[in-house]
Amino acid sequence: MKDVVDLLGRILLSFIFIYEAIDSILYFKKTTNLMTEYGITFQQDLLLIGGVFLLLAGGTLLLIGYRIGLGAMLLMIYWIPVTFIVHSFWNDALPARRLESILFMKNIAILGGLMFMAVNTSGKYSIKTLLANTRVPKRFR
Repeated sequence: MKDVVDLLGRILLSFIFIYEAIDSILYFKKTTNLMTEYGITFQQDLLLIGGVFLLLAGGTLLLIGYRIGLGAMLLMIYWIPVTFIVHSFWNDALPARRLESILFMKNIAILGGLMFMAVNTSGKYSIKTLLANTRVPKRFR
């Protein structure tokens, strides 16, 4: 049961990052406009492409269960600055402060999930386990 829950947790956690990467690709121009609203004007295209790479690479590694520590680190490199830039509730007006603080705490909780993934193994149902248990025929050794 633990292995099934581990697989399900990896799938659910990775979907938010893969979805965000796909959304950023599909709405590239709108995303760069949103970056401008948050004050990110330096090398927007390069930053966005780098962010999409981190999201896709980290999310995919987490999803398939191969080198999940690396995948989680890639996602944290993206997730931490974005959380503090986008959900800086301490800078918002009072009406928006409550919602932004909830979204900030949600992102912090996701960060905790990434940290948990970074220090644990990928479990029984993963590409890493599949590769470790696959025997190479003698004629190919």
